[in-house]
Amino acid sequence: MSKFSRNSCLSYPLTLETSIEFVKGIGPERAKLIKNVLGISTVEDLLHFYPIRYIDKNKVYKIGNLQESNLEIQLKGKISNVQEIHNGKIKRLTAKFNDDTGSMDLVWFQYSKWLKEQLPVNREVFIFGKINAFNNQFSMPHPEIELDEKKEKDNRLRPIYPSSEKLTKRGLNQKFFQVILRNICKEIPNLIQENLPDYLMNSMKFLSRQQTYLNIHFPENLEYFEKANFRLKFEESFFFQLGFGLKKAHHKTKSYGNPFPIVGDYFTGFYENHLPFELTNAQKRVLKEIRLDMKKPIQMNRLLQGDVGSGKTMVALLTMLIALDNGFQSCLMAPTEILAQQHYNGIKDLLKDTTIKVNILTGSVKASARKIIHAELENGELSILVGTHAVLEDKVKFKNIGLAIIDEQHRFGVAQRAKLWAKNRIPPHILVMTATPIPRTLAMSFYSDLDVSVIDEMPVGRKPIITAHRREKDRTFVYNFCRDEIRKGRQIYFVYPLIEESETLDYKNLMEGLEHVMQSFSDYNVAMLHGRMKPDEKDVAMNYFASGKAEIMVATTVIEVGVNVPNASVMVIESAERFGLSQLHQLRGRVGRGAEQSYCILMTSDKLSTESRTRIKTMTETNDGFKISEVDMQLRGPGDILGTQQSGVVDFKKLDLVNDSEIIKNTKNMVEKILEADPLLARIDHQIIKNYYLQYYKGKNKWSKIS
Repeated sequence: MSKFSRNSCLSYPLTLETSIEFVKGIGPERAKLIKNVLGISTVEDLLHFYPIRYIDKNKVYKIGNLQESNLEIQLKGKISNVQEIHNGKIKRLTAKFNDDTGSMDLVWFQYSKWLKEQLPVNREVFIFGKINAFNNQFSMPHPEIELDEKKEKDNRLRPIYPSSEKLTKRGLNQKFFQVILRNICKEIPNLIQENLPDYLMNSMKFLSRQQTYLNIHFPENLEYFEKANFRLKFEESFFFQLGFGLKKAHHKTKSYGNPFPIVGDYFTGFYENHLPFELTNAQKRVLKEIRLDMKKPIQMNRLLQGDVGSGKTMVALLTMLIALDNGFQSCLMAPTEILAQQHYNGIKDLLKDTTIKVNILTGSVKASARKIIHAELENGELSILVGTHAVLEDKVKFKNIGLAIIDEQHRFGVAQRAKLWAKNRIPPHILVMTATPIPRTLAMSFYSDLDVSVIDEMPVGRKPIITAHRREKDRTFVYNFCRDEIRKGRQIYFVYPLIEESETLDYKNLMEGLEHVMQSFSDYNVAMLHGRMKPDEKDVAMNYFASGKAEIMVATTVIEVGVNVPNASVMVIESAERFGLSQLHQLRGRVGRGAEQSYCILMTSDKLSTESRTRIKTMTETNDGFKISEVDMQLRGPGDILGTQQSGVVDFKKLDLVNDSEIIKNTKNMVEKILEADPLLARIDHQIIKNYYLQYYKGKNKWSKIS
């Protein structure tokens, strides 16, 4: 038998790791139920089981003053006229409750004989519960009842905890959790230790950790709740940022890289003689940040964010030229053949007047061509390789790779990326690119182990895409507009959300759409592209459109990262309400690639949900991907933005990535200053931070060692 007994557990010191079955009032059966429903298994879990709201039990309402229903309130008076009412198999218990201003009904739909016998009739009591109103008469079902003389004299706010019907039916109601947490809070001096140094506590004017936990569960007043709530949010952000900061500091002290001190003839020759347009200030700023990184004998790890068409590929090429100036090869890896081909065509065209050799390696490259690529990589003749996953094969060997660039890195697994790093004895510098705008708070929180650069302006002469919302009644107008654009020599995308007809939802689908478009635009050539086509079929369809032989492309979202077609000036997105904001923005980026004015038309049904209206309104009001990403996170939450595979890392109990951006920003700056002065937390006053991190946060950040 365990040394903890169910009835005397609090006489034995609890620890944060103690199973909740040994907490007084719980036991094995209740512990199993609580764990299954709420995921709570230890005393630490209970301490982090925060209330969802609070009730002021010091306020007493009068029946005669009640005006609203669905309020949870407290009243003082007497119970009378207890009756059992039978209606067939259904029975209920009713009573009258009276104060000096009026009366109301009390009702219990499921009750025991014990309840009927124990009701304190004609005695002063406090009742608490949610009031209902019917025919100007108020009632309260299943009230909590306390005798006046036994009411706890506690001025603290009363916590209301998350619960479920399954728990309530088993007697695990609010009062149960309040009693359990009150007992746990009595043990706080033995459970909770400080985790921040005195200078930080004083500068932030924090409550102690013990006071914080006491006031998050049973606040003395609203002011103390707000102080406790702020401290818990701060802690979550601070230690999360600390994990990434320590990882970055560890990386910079342990990870060697080849320094690139030279900016030579390859870079300057291209910049002065072959650059097709003036770089934006944002591109120049980002290049400077990359240049400063690569000068150091430490492996660069940088994330480059930029909207579709912002000029990331040009920055990537100029970075590869710096590597070449220092005697190193480069590789650019993309997630699909279409995207890899686009990068290759763009880079090859830019370098056509130079002697720099560039090639592409994908799954469809023939064996004879592969042999030549392998040989030229190993002897150093090939300076730049663009490719897909095919680059990761063991037989692909570089003479001296010094820079690896990954486009849309979230589409590659960690193990796949690690294979690229292993292509040289000293790992290459890493530049990760994404055209998916990441909200600022997410970037600060979940990419803190990377240095982040942002291209936040479009190239000169690029016209903003005009986005319009249209409904089915406008279709004739939309089609006439598309015909006018085709007559000007432009091309059109029609994008559909489905390949086959939905059995339950009345949405446009690709096959019906293709037929309708071909009938409506019978004078023009139409291509089709969807995810179920074979790679070579996709290439044929895309090339048919990109070459201008087809004026119209009917497609699913597979064209989201498709080939650059500058002549495409209109995108019509059917059933646009079915797409998320990020996807709509990515799709819109397929047009507006040339100098002509481009348009995105969002076709929807007449009836839209509130969220759909918000998405459509956002798209028509701004082309700024970062503003769009912020709205997207408000609608979907950070877990969905990061993807389901990463949603577990967003398991904050208090911190809200949407609304707590200032806390995240401040803690990030604070952590950076601390680690800049003390990278390994070796100072005596920082030992408290280091020890707490190692004990409680180490595993959560997937980083296991401070040396």
